[in-house]
Amino acid sequence: MTVTVRYTCPHCDAVVSVERRPEMADRSVTKQPRPGWKYTTSDEDELESADGIAFLCGEDGRVTDLEGDTIEGCGRPFYLNFVRYERGVELEPDPPSYGGPRFDFNA
Repeated sequence: MTVTVRYTCPHCDAVVSVERRPEMADRSVTKQPRPGWKYTTSDEDELESADGIAFLCGEDGRVTDLEGDTIEGCGRPFYLNFVRYERGVELEPDPPSYGGPRFDFNA
């Protein structure tokens, strides 16, 4: 069973739709790929083993505006990042994408 999930391009607000299994968990949509993460395209069989999906807005299938009318995308890359697990424990993004910069002042 699959569901249609919609993601908004962070550059131009175009909407991209993806068919995927409903139990896959999303973490974020970003303008840059996460260091060390493995991305695939939305139509590849490797979706289950990837850390996310790499999109080229408007070039990876149909894009729409928020009302569902077909538009041209901006052609810029953006990335869907899945929640990652190792031995059943959720991994944090590396480096974390929240809370601002992190510094080690004890060094």
